[in-house]
Amino acid sequence: MKRFVLVLIMGLSGLSVLGQSFEWTERQENYQAGFGQTLKIPIKIKNNSDKSQFFIIRKVQSELGSSQKGYFCLGDECLEPGLDQFSKKIEPGETLSNLYFTIETGLVTTSNSFRFEVYPRGNQAIGLEHAFSLSVDEKPAKSLVFQSRDISIHDVYPNPIADISYIDYRIYNESIKAKVVIHNILGSPVGHYELPVYETKVKIQADELSSGVYFYTVYLDNIGVLTRKLVVRK
Repeated sequence: MKRFVLVLIMGLSGLSVLGQSFEWTERQENYQAGFGQTLKIPIKIKNNSDKSQFFIIRKVQSELGSSQKGYFCLGDECLEPGLDQFSKKIEPGETLSNLYFTIETGLVTTSNSFRFEVYPRGNQAIGLEHAFSLSVDEKPAKSLVFQSRDISIHDVYPNPIADISYIDYRIYNESIKAKVVIHNILGSPVGHYELPVYETKVKIQADELSSGVYFYTVYLDNIGVLTRKLVVRK
């Protein structure tokens, strides 16, 4: 009996090690988008083992509306809509970082649920699952990050930024001087944007910024009132 228990424990330990041989990184559970947008949901898989492995990425649940489309894309190469499974070889220590599930949102207000699973080919028992939801609206809500009697400011969108993002704001005190300054992780300014009183949106450009983490600070009369993270991903 003792020998049987020992063998069972060793078997379960082996399964635990196998289960840690890969991970699904940077997972997000909720997404929002507007009408007529193309949303890319990243699927990042890291092979933590010391061997090359083929992984199966499979869509097991999808509640796409009649006017919506969903399909896998590896970089700029996309599969046909309706193909629910993707296979890719990942080298030891490598992270698959350019795979996306792409959704064309359509023109109807809706809420969708999705569920995916990832597992090494031939070993579905140690797979990982991830579910997320998508809300589609004509004007998706933007996060309010600062509000006072002088100004209200919404968070930058989209974030991460590839080329252009926006910050929505509203100034209530015409005498206030407002601006946004982008800094790199060393604190050096790399972008400067005034917030005109009679406008409500400022465009943030990343043309000359390399991929990485930055921060944007909102200044009112040269006093910083808010600092948030901005990610550039090209």
